[in-house]
Amino acid sequence: MTEKIVEQLKKQDVRFVRLAFCDIFGQLKNISIGLSSLEKAMEKGVGLNAASVRGFLNIDDSDLLLFPDPETLTIIPWRPSDAKVARFFCSIRHSDGRPFEGDVRTILKNYENSLKKSGTQLSARTECEFYLFKQDAEGNPTDIPMDRASYFEASPIDRGENIRREICLTMDQMGINYIASHHEKGPGQNEIRFSPAPLLSAADHLVTFKDIVKNSADRMGLFASFLPKPLFGENGSELAISLCIDNAKAKDRERLTRQMVGGILRRIVEMTIFLNPIANSYERIGTFEAPSAVNYSLGNGSFLVKAHPEAARVKLRSADPSCNPYLACLLLSGAAMEGIRDDVDPDKYNTGSELPDTMNDAIKCAENSSFIKTMIPDVLFERFLQAKRDDWKESSLSGDPMLKAKNMEFPVT
Repeated sequence: MTEKIVEQLKKQDVRFVRLAFCDIFGQLKNISIGLSSLEKAMEKGVGLNAASVRGFLNIDDSDLLLFPDPETLTIIPWRPSDAKVARFFCSIRHSDGRPFEGDVRTILKNYENSLKKSGTQLSARTECEFYLFKQDAEGNPTDIPMDRASYFEASPIDRGENIRREICLTMDQMGINYIASHHEKGPGQNEIRFSPAPLLSAADHLVTFKDIVKNSADRMGLFASFLPKPLFGENGSELAISLCIDNAKAKDRERLTRQMVGGILRRIVEMTIFLNPIANSYERIGTFEAPSAVNYSLGNGSFLVKAHPEAARVKLRSADPSCNPYLACLLLSGAAMEGIRDDVDPDKYNTGSELPDTMNDAIKCAENSSFIKTMIPDVLFERFLQAKRDDWKESSLSGDPMLKAKNMEFPVT
Protein backbone atom coordinates (compact mmCIF):
# COMPACT_ATOMS: atom_id res chain seq x y z
CA MET A 1 0.00 0.00 0.00
CA THR A 2 2.80 2.42 0.89
CA GLU A 3 4.45 2.11 -2.51
CA LYS A 4 1.14 2.77 -4.24
CA ILE A 5 0.56 5.91 -2.17
CA VAL A 6 4.04 7.23 -2.97
CA GLU A 7 3.56 6.56 -6.70
CA GLN A 8 0.14 8.23 -6.60
CA LEU A 9 1.63 11.33 -4.99
CA LYS A 10 4.52 11.45 -7.46
CA LYS A 11 2.05 11.50 -10.35
CA GLN A 12 0.31 14.47 -8.71
CA ASP A 13 3.64 16.33 -8.37
CA VAL A 14 3.61 16.18 -4.57
CA ARG A 15 7.02 17.05 -3.15
CA PHE A 16 6.28 17.63 0.52
CA VAL A 17 4.20 15.79 3.09
CA ARG A 18 2.75 17.39 6.21
CA LEU A 19 2.34 15.02 9.16
CA ALA A 20 -0.40 16.50 11.36
CA PHE A 21 -1.57 15.74 14.87
CA CYS A 22 -3.33 17.52 17.73
CA ASP A 23 -2.15 18.14 21.26
CA ILE A 24 -4.48 17.30 24.14
CA PHE A 25 -6.20 20.68 23.76
CA GLY A 26 -7.05 20.14 20.10
CA GLN A 27 -4.42 22.54 18.75
CA LEU A 28 -3.15 21.47 15.34
CA LYS A 29 0.58 20.65 15.11
CA ASN A 30 2.61 19.34 12.20
CA ILE A 31 6.02 18.46 10.82
CA SER A 32 6.90 18.42 7.12
CA ILE A 33 8.97 15.78 5.37
CA GLY A 34 9.98 15.22 1.76
CA LEU A 35 8.06 12.72 -0.31
CA SER A 36 11.18 10.56 -0.45
CA SER A 37 10.92 10.08 3.33
CA LEU A 38 7.24 9.05 3.37
CA GLU A 39 7.77 5.30 2.94
CA LYS A 40 10.16 5.20 5.90
CA ALA A 41 7.79 7.39 7.95
CA MET A 42 4.88 5.01 7.37
CA GLU A 43 6.99 2.02 8.36
CA LYS A 44 9.07 3.37 11.26
CA GLY A 45 7.46 6.69 12.17
CA VAL A 46 8.89 10.19 12.51
CA GLY A 47 10.35 11.36 15.80
CA LEU A 48 8.64 13.91 18.04
CA ASN A 49 10.05 15.44 21.22
CA ALA A 50 7.08 15.23 23.57
CA ALA A 51 8.70 17.50 26.14
CA SER A 52 8.24 20.43 23.76
CA VAL A 53 4.47 19.97 23.35
CA ARG A 54 2.25 21.40 26.08
CA GLY A 55 0.27 18.65 27.76
CA PHE A 56 2.73 15.98 26.60
CA LEU A 57 5.14 16.87 29.45
CA ASN A 58 6.36 14.75 32.35
CA ILE A 59 6.33 11.39 30.65
CA ASP A 60 9.07 8.84 31.21
CA ASP A 61 9.60 8.31 27.50
CA SER A 62 9.78 11.76 25.88
CA ASP A 63 10.59 10.36 22.43
CA LEU A 64 7.38 9.75 20.52
CA LEU A 65 6.76 8.68 16.94
CA LEU A 66 4.23 9.92 14.39
CA PHE A 67 2.73 7.34 12.03
CA PRO A 68 0.71 8.65 9.04
CA ASP A 69 -2.85 7.31 8.71
CA PRO A 70 -3.23 6.41 5.00
CA GLU A 71 -7.01 6.96 5.12
CA THR A 72 -6.52 10.66 5.85
CA LEU A 73 -4.40 11.53 2.82
CA THR A 74 -5.38 14.80 1.17
CA ILE A 75 -3.73 17.50 -0.93
CA ILE A 76 -3.58 20.96 0.67
CA PRO A 77 -5.27 23.20 -1.92
CA TRP A 78 -3.84 26.53 -0.76
CA ARG A 79 -0.24 25.41 -1.18
CA PRO A 80 1.52 25.84 -4.59
CA SER A 81 -0.03 24.04 -7.57
CA ASP A 82 3.42 22.75 -8.50
CA ALA A 83 5.57 20.93 -5.93
CA LYS A 84 2.34 20.25 -4.04
CA VAL A 85 1.92 19.50 -0.35
CA ALA A 86 0.01 16.46 0.92
CA ARG A 87 -1.25 15.97 4.46
CA PHE A 88 -1.86 12.97 6.70
CA PHE A 89 -3.28 12.87 10.20
CA CYS A 90 -1.05 10.70 12.37
CA SER A 91 -1.27 8.30 15.26
CA ILE A 92 1.26 8.78 18.05
CA ARG A 93 3.20 5.96 19.66
CA HIS A 94 5.99 5.45 22.15
CA SER A 95 9.34 4.30 20.76
CA ASP A 96 8.51 0.72 21.81
CA GLY A 97 5.30 0.77 19.76
CA ARG A 98 2.82 1.38 22.59
CA PRO A 99 0.02 3.87 21.84
CA PHE A 100 0.68 7.27 23.43
CA GLU A 101 -1.82 8.05 26.21
CA GLY A 102 -2.22 11.63 24.98
CA ASP A 103 -3.13 10.68 21.41
CA VAL A 104 -6.70 12.01 21.44
CA ARG A 105 -7.38 10.98 17.86
CA THR A 106 -6.54 7.32 18.48
CA ILE A 107 -8.60 7.32 21.69
CA LEU A 108 -11.67 8.44 19.72
CA LYS A 109 -10.88 6.00 16.91
CA ASN A 110 -10.73 3.07 19.32
CA TYR A 111 -13.98 4.12 20.98
CA GLU A 112 -15.74 4.40 17.63
CA ASN A 113 -14.50 0.93 16.69
CA SER A 114 -15.90 -0.45 19.94
CA LEU A 115 -19.30 1.08 19.11
CA LYS A 116 -19.25 -0.52 15.67
CA LYS A 117 -18.44 -3.91 17.19
CA SER A 118 -21.46 -3.55 19.46
CA GLY A 119 -23.64 -2.83 16.42
CA THR A 120 -24.08 0.93 16.93
CA GLN A 121 -23.55 3.30 14.01
CA LEU A 122 -23.16 6.74 15.54
CA SER A 123 -22.61 9.89 13.49
CA ALA A 124 -21.97 13.52 14.42
CA ARG A 125 -23.12 16.70 12.71
CA THR A 126 -21.56 20.00 13.73
CA GLU A 127 -22.28 23.68 13.21
CA CYS A 128 -19.28 25.93 13.81
CA GLU A 129 -19.34 29.72 14.23
CA PHE A 130 -16.36 32.07 13.91
CA TYR A 131 -15.54 35.76 13.58
CA LEU A 132 -13.57 37.55 10.86
CA PHE A 133 -11.58 40.64 11.86
CA LYS A 134 -9.59 43.19 9.88
CA GLN A 135 -5.81 43.32 10.06
CA ASP A 136 -3.74 46.45 10.54
CA ALA A 137 -1.17 47.81 8.06
CA GLU A 138 1.46 45.41 9.41
CA GLY A 139 -0.77 42.36 9.11
CA ASN A 140 -1.57 42.11 12.82
CA PRO A 141 -5.15 41.24 13.86
CA THR A 142 -7.42 43.96 15.20
CA ASP A 143 -10.74 43.78 17.04
CA ILE A 144 -12.54 45.48 14.13
CA PRO A 145 -15.06 43.10 12.49
CA MET A 146 -14.87 42.79 8.72
CA ASP A 147 -18.51 43.87 8.41
CA ARG A 148 -21.54 44.99 10.38
CA ALA A 149 -24.00 42.56 8.84
CA SER A 150 -26.67 40.73 10.84
CA TYR A 151 -28.23 37.26 10.82
CA PHE A 152 -28.67 35.74 7.33
CA GLU A 153 -27.74 39.12 5.78
CA ALA A 154 -27.04 39.24 2.04
CA SER A 155 -24.20 40.95 0.20
CA PRO A 156 -23.01 43.65 -0.12
CA ILE A 157 -23.83 44.25 3.56
CA ASP A 158 -22.56 40.74 4.23
CA ARG A 159 -18.91 41.02 3.22
CA GLY A 160 -18.15 37.46 4.25
CA GLU A 161 -19.92 35.89 1.29
CA ASN A 162 -16.79 35.57 -0.87
CA ILE A 163 -14.61 34.15 1.86
CA ARG A 164 -17.29 31.63 2.86
CA ARG A 165 -17.44 30.61 -0.80
CA GLU A 166 -13.66 30.16 -0.78
CA ILE A 167 -13.83 28.13 2.43
CA CYS A 168 -16.58 25.87 1.10
CA LEU A 169 -14.75 25.28 -2.20
CA THR A 170 -11.63 24.31 -0.28
CA MET A 171 -13.66 21.99 1.93
CA ASP A 172 -14.97 20.31 -1.23
CA GLN A 173 -11.42 19.83 -2.49
CA MET A 174 -10.40 18.22 0.80
CA GLY A 175 -13.40 15.87 0.90
CA ILE A 176 -15.36 17.65 3.64
CA ASN A 177 -19.09 17.80 2.99
CA TYR A 178 -21.16 20.72 4.27
CA ILE A 179 -24.85 21.61 4.31
CA ALA A 180 -24.91 25.40 4.33
CA SER A 181 -23.03 28.59 5.19
CA HIS A 182 -24.35 31.99 6.24
CA HIS A 183 -23.70 35.18 8.16
CA GLU A 184 -24.42 34.86 11.86
CA LYS A 185 -25.86 37.36 14.34
CA GLY A 186 -22.64 39.10 15.34
CA PRO A 187 -20.75 41.64 13.19
CA GLY A 188 -18.22 39.72 11.14
CA GLN A 189 -19.60 36.42 12.49
CA ASN A 190 -20.13 33.43 10.19
CA GLU A 191 -21.27 29.82 10.40
CA ILE A 192 -20.68 26.64 8.43
CA ARG A 193 -22.97 23.63 8.92
CA PHE A 194 -21.34 20.28 8.26
CA SER A 195 -22.93 17.16 6.85
CA PRO A 196 -23.18 14.17 9.22
CA ALA A 197 -20.07 12.00 9.43
CA PRO A 198 -18.73 9.17 11.60
CA LEU A 199 -17.29 10.41 14.90
CA LEU A 200 -13.61 10.34 13.94
CA SER A 201 -14.23 11.90 10.55
CA ALA A 202 -16.39 14.63 12.13
CA ALA A 203 -13.57 15.55 14.53
CA ASP A 204 -10.95 15.42 11.73
CA HIS A 205 -13.16 17.68 9.62
CA LEU A 206 -13.40 20.28 12.37
CA VAL A 207 -9.63 20.39 12.83
CA THR A 208 -9.14 20.69 9.07
CA PHE A 209 -11.92 23.28 8.79
CA LYS A 210 -10.29 25.59 11.32
CA ASP A 211 -7.04 25.33 9.37
CA ILE A 212 -8.89 26.14 6.13
CA VAL A 213 -10.66 29.15 7.66
CA LYS A 214 -7.50 30.61 9.20
CA ASN A 215 -5.51 30.27 6.00
CA SER A 216 -8.34 31.51 3.76
CA ALA A 217 -8.83 34.56 5.97
CA ASP A 218 -5.12 35.33 6.07
CA ARG A 219 -4.87 35.21 2.27
CA MET A 220 -7.67 37.79 2.11
CA GLY A 221 -6.01 40.08 4.65
CA LEU A 222 -8.34 39.05 7.50
CA PHE A 223 -7.98 37.30 10.83
CA ALA A 224 -10.25 34.39 11.77
CA SER A 225 -11.11 34.00 15.45
CA PHE A 226 -12.60 30.86 16.99
CA LEU A 227 -12.76 32.39 20.45
CA PRO A 228 -16.03 31.70 22.28
CA LYS A 229 -16.45 35.42 23.07
CA PRO A 230 -14.13 37.64 21.01
CA LEU A 231 -16.39 40.70 21.46
CA PHE A 232 -17.98 41.06 24.89
CA GLY A 233 -20.91 43.13 23.63
CA GLU A 234 -21.87 40.71 20.85
CA ASN A 235 -22.97 37.12 20.35
CA GLY A 236 -20.47 34.44 21.26
CA SER A 237 -19.44 31.63 18.91
CA GLU A 238 -21.00 28.21 19.37
CA LEU A 239 -20.00 24.74 18.29
CA ALA A 240 -23.27 22.82 18.12
CA ILE A 241 -22.80 19.04 18.10
CA SER A 242 -25.57 16.64 17.06
CA LEU A 243 -25.34 12.89 17.59
CA CYS A 244 -27.45 10.42 15.64
CA ILE A 245 -27.83 6.63 15.80
CA ASP A 246 -27.95 5.96 12.09
CA ASN A 247 -29.04 2.34 12.29
CA ALA A 248 -31.77 2.81 14.91
CA LYS A 249 -35.00 1.01 14.09
CA ALA A 250 -38.07 3.24 13.74
CA LYS A 251 -39.81 1.63 16.73
CA ASP A 252 -36.78 2.32 18.97
CA ARG A 253 -35.93 5.89 17.98
CA GLU A 254 -38.04 7.75 20.51
CA ARG A 255 -36.79 5.61 23.40
CA LEU A 256 -33.15 5.87 22.32
CA THR A 257 -33.40 9.64 21.89
CA ARG A 258 -34.79 10.09 25.41
CA GLN A 259 -32.10 7.87 26.86
CA MET A 260 -29.33 9.76 25.02
CA VAL A 261 -30.70 13.07 26.27
CA GLY A 262 -30.81 11.66 29.80
CA GLY A 263 -27.22 10.48 29.61
CA ILE A 264 -25.97 13.84 28.32
CA LEU A 265 -27.90 15.86 30.93
CA ARG A 266 -26.60 13.58 33.69
CA ARG A 267 -22.97 14.15 32.70
CA ILE A 268 -22.98 17.64 31.15
CA VAL A 269 -21.67 19.47 34.23
CA GLU A 270 -18.78 17.00 34.59
CA MET A 271 -17.91 17.41 30.89
CA THR A 272 -18.11 21.20 30.77
CA ILE A 273 -14.37 21.90 31.17
CA PHE A 274 -13.73 19.73 28.09
CA LEU A 275 -16.48 21.41 26.05
CA ASN A 276 -15.64 24.93 27.28
CA PRO A 277 -11.93 24.74 28.06
CA ILE A 278 -10.71 28.35 28.36
CA ALA A 279 -11.54 31.25 30.66
CA ASN A 280 -13.07 33.13 27.75
CA SER A 281 -15.59 30.28 27.32
CA TYR A 282 -17.36 31.38 30.49
CA GLU A 283 -17.83 34.91 29.20
CA ARG A 284 -20.13 33.35 26.56
CA ILE A 285 -22.20 30.88 28.64
CA GLY A 286 -25.52 32.41 29.66
CA THR A 287 -25.12 35.53 27.52
CA PHE A 288 -27.22 36.42 24.48
CA GLU A 289 -28.59 33.03 23.34
CA ALA A 290 -25.86 30.77 24.75
CA PRO A 291 -27.52 28.25 27.13
CA SER A 292 -26.60 28.02 30.80
CA ALA A 293 -29.51 25.97 32.23
CA VAL A 294 -29.44 22.16 32.25
CA ASN A 295 -32.60 21.38 30.27
CA TYR A 296 -33.91 19.91 27.05
CA SER A 297 -36.71 20.42 24.57
CA LEU A 298 -38.38 18.59 21.72
CA GLY A 299 -38.74 21.73 19.63
CA ASN A 300 -37.23 24.80 21.25
CA GLY A 301 -33.76 25.37 19.81
CA SER A 302 -32.72 27.74 22.60
CA PHE A 303 -32.50 24.93 25.18
CA LEU A 304 -29.24 23.22 26.14
CA VAL A 305 -30.23 19.98 24.40
CA LYS A 306 -32.71 19.63 21.57
CA ALA A 307 -34.17 16.18 20.96
CA HIS A 308 -35.26 14.79 17.58
CA PRO A 309 -37.10 11.55 18.46
CA GLU A 310 -38.09 10.86 14.86
CA ALA A 311 -34.42 10.52 13.91
CA ALA A 312 -32.75 9.22 17.11
CA ARG A 313 -30.78 12.47 17.13
CA VAL A 314 -29.82 14.90 19.91
CA LYS A 315 -28.18 18.32 19.63
CA LEU A 316 -26.01 19.98 22.31
CA ARG A 317 -25.52 23.76 22.19
CA SER A 318 -23.13 24.50 25.04
CA ALA A 319 -19.81 23.54 23.41
CA ASP A 320 -17.65 26.21 21.81
CA PRO A 321 -14.99 26.19 19.05
CA SER A 322 -12.06 26.32 21.49
CA CYS A 323 -12.68 22.71 22.56
CA ASN A 324 -10.74 19.67 21.45
CA PRO A 325 -13.17 18.09 18.95
CA TYR A 326 -11.83 14.58 19.58
CA LEU A 327 -12.47 14.79 23.32
CA ALA A 328 -15.79 16.58 22.80
CA CYS A 329 -17.10 13.86 20.46
CA LEU A 330 -15.70 11.14 22.72
CA LEU A 331 -17.27 12.38 25.95
CA LEU A 332 -20.57 13.47 24.44
CA SER A 333 -21.10 10.14 22.68
CA GLY A 334 -19.93 8.28 25.79
CA ALA A 335 -22.52 10.07 27.91
CA ALA A 336 -25.24 9.39 25.33
CA MET A 337 -24.39 5.69 25.14
CA GLU A 338 -24.26 5.47 28.93
CA GLY A 339 -27.75 6.95 28.97
CA ILE A 340 -28.95 4.10 26.74
CA ARG A 341 -27.16 1.47 28.81
CA ASP A 342 -28.59 2.76 32.09
CA ASP A 343 -32.03 3.65 30.68
CA VAL A 344 -31.67 7.21 32.01
CA ASP A 345 -34.88 9.22 32.27
CA PRO A 346 -34.11 12.73 30.91
CA ASP A 347 -36.86 14.32 33.00
CA LYS A 348 -34.94 13.38 36.15
CA TYR A 349 -32.11 15.69 35.03
CA ASN A 350 -34.25 18.34 33.32
CA THR A 351 -33.79 20.53 36.39
CA GLY A 352 -32.84 23.91 34.99
CA SER A 353 -29.80 23.97 37.27
CA GLU A 354 -26.90 26.04 35.94
CA LEU A 355 -23.74 25.01 34.12
CA PRO A 356 -20.50 26.05 35.85
CA ASP A 357 -20.10 29.80 35.44
CA THR A 358 -16.32 29.95 35.78
CA MET A 359 -13.47 27.84 34.49
CA ASN A 360 -12.44 27.03 38.06
CA ASP A 361 -15.92 25.72 38.92
CA ALA A 362 -15.88 23.56 35.79
CA ILE A 363 -12.50 22.10 36.75
CA LYS A 364 -13.80 21.18 40.22
CA CYS A 365 -16.88 19.51 38.70
CA ALA A 366 -14.64 17.31 36.53
CA GLU A 367 -12.05 16.37 39.16
CA ASN A 368 -14.03 13.55 40.75
CA SER A 369 -15.90 12.37 37.65
CA SER A 370 -15.82 8.59 37.48
CA PHE A 371 -17.48 8.83 34.07
CA ILE A 372 -14.67 10.86 32.47
CA LYS A 373 -12.06 8.56 34.00
CA THR A 374 -13.69 5.62 32.23
CA MET A 375 -13.47 7.45 28.90
CA ILE A 376 -9.91 8.81 28.84
CA PRO A 377 -6.60 7.55 30.30
CA ASP A 378 -5.73 8.76 33.80
CA VAL A 379 -2.54 10.45 32.66
CA LEU A 380 -4.39 12.45 30.01
CA PHE A 381 -7.12 13.36 32.51
CA GLU A 382 -4.57 14.68 35.03
CA ARG A 383 -2.48 16.58 32.47
CA PHE A 384 -5.51 18.25 30.99
CA LEU A 385 -6.93 19.36 34.35
CA GLN A 386 -3.53 20.56 35.64
CA ALA A 387 -3.06 22.64 32.51
CA LYS A 388 -6.52 24.13 33.00
CA ARG A 389 -5.71 24.91 36.65
CA ASP A 390 -2.60 26.74 35.47
CA ASP A 391 -4.61 28.63 32.86
CA TRP A 392 -7.20 29.65 35.45
CA LYS A 393 -4.51 30.87 37.85
CA GLU A 394 -2.86 32.93 35.14
CA SER A 395 -6.17 34.39 34.01
CA SER A 396 -7.26 35.13 37.59
CA LEU A 397 -4.00 36.86 38.51
CA SER A 398 -4.17 39.05 35.44
CA GLY A 399 -7.87 39.80 35.83
CA ASP A 400 -8.14 39.32 32.07
CA PRO A 401 -10.44 36.50 30.82
CA MET A 402 -8.97 37.06 27.36
CA LEU A 403 -5.38 36.34 28.40
CA LYS A 404 -5.10 32.65 27.55
CA ALA A 405 -7.36 33.20 24.59
CA LYS A 406 -4.94 35.78 23.21
CA ASN A 407 -2.06 33.40 23.79
CA MET A 408 -3.94 30.75 21.80
CA GLU A 409 -4.83 32.93 18.85
CA PHE A 410 -2.08 35.53 18.41
CA PRO A 411 -0.28 35.18 16.16
CA VAL A 412 -2.09 32.94 13.68
CA THR A 413 -0.83 29.38 13.90
